[in-house]
Amino acid sequence: MHQHDAVDLARRLAGQAEAVCRHYLPAGRRQGNYWLVGDARNTPGRSMFVRLQGSAEGKGAAGKWTDAASAEHGDLLDIIREARGLTDFRDVADEARHFLSLPPAHLSSRPSPGSSSSFSRNGDATGSTEAARRLFAMSRPITGTIVETYLRKRGITELHETASLRFHPRCYYRTDDGGSTQTWPALIAAVTDLDGRLTGVHRTWLSPDGEGKAPVKTPRRAMGQLLGHAVRFGAASGVMAMGEGIETVLSISMVLPELPMAACLSSAHLAASAFPALLRRLYVIRDDDPAGDHTAKALCQRAQAVGIEAIVLSPRLADFNDDLRHLGRGALRSVLRPQLAPQDVAPLMDGTV
Repeated sequence: MHQHDAVDLARRLAGQAEAVCRHYLPAGRRQGNYWLVGDARNTPGRSMFVRLQGSAEGKGAAGKWTDAASAEHGDLLDIIREARGLTDFRDVADEARHFLSLPPAHLSSRPSPGSSSSFSRNGDATGSTEAARRLFAMSRPITGTIVETYLRKRGITELHETASLRFHPRCYYRTDDGGSTQTWPALIAAVTDLDGRLTGVHRTWLSPDGEGKAPVKTPRRAMGQLLGHAVRFGAASGVMAMGEGIETVLSISMVLPELPMAACLSSAHLAASAFPALLRRLYVIRDDDPAGDHTAKALCQRAQAVGIEAIVLSPRLADFNDDLRHLGRGALRSVLRPQLAPQDVAPLMDGTV
């Protein structure tokens, strides 16, 4: 098979990226513009992400994927190979043609090893990013809205450095099957790069009274450019914390309001998060599950490799929001205090109760 034939198949598959993922990686799920799964062999998890929409080629191309845990990357032909356990590229191409309903072809050679380019850290469909910017601009500050009600129900009663959070009273929600469109109030969180440029948003649809999430199948979704970026609370400095969920990060801010934090929105994105230039000590906020263990280890290794001290913060229960809600603020303070570097205890905890 000639290299241009492999490129053509990869391009055709990219045009149906979500259908390919649903067929070959059914253990995963869609989140925003990505399909999240454990690895290219369809292991349950969230460390691998496949771009579902994007440019036809180059940076931001649809169908490109990377595994934050292993640093593997490739295109949808690689996914077919791994998911089906194929070793001969002729069989991979036949499987791809069958999926695409194309006639079989005589294949005489394999594509060159370099035919699949790596996943772009910064590429994304421009329209998706622009839509995210418009949505954030149309939203309003959360003060006095049901977002405050929702967060209070989660134990988050004091909000520090939350300009990245906004409220939209009627945010569109499309069902997972692409069918009906509804509107629900939503918490809109700005996803930004290290320079503060908005690259995407994360939406949490809420019930009209703010007492919980909206009764929809996937009440949390992201859109725009996420990889390497985060929802940020406070200006990055020499010491900061990174975690997965917005509510987890805000829970810690109840005890450590002076600590800049970043919510990276998934374990995959947390493992691949970008480090500020001046960062010298990173607190890695861990969830107490196998995925949390794996992500914390991967992020610590990345940080230490570039000379950043990495310290893991571990909850007593499943995550720090559980600690805050079920154990209380005082207990959360007791959980966190011995895990901090000694020189950070006074500056980060002074003024808390």
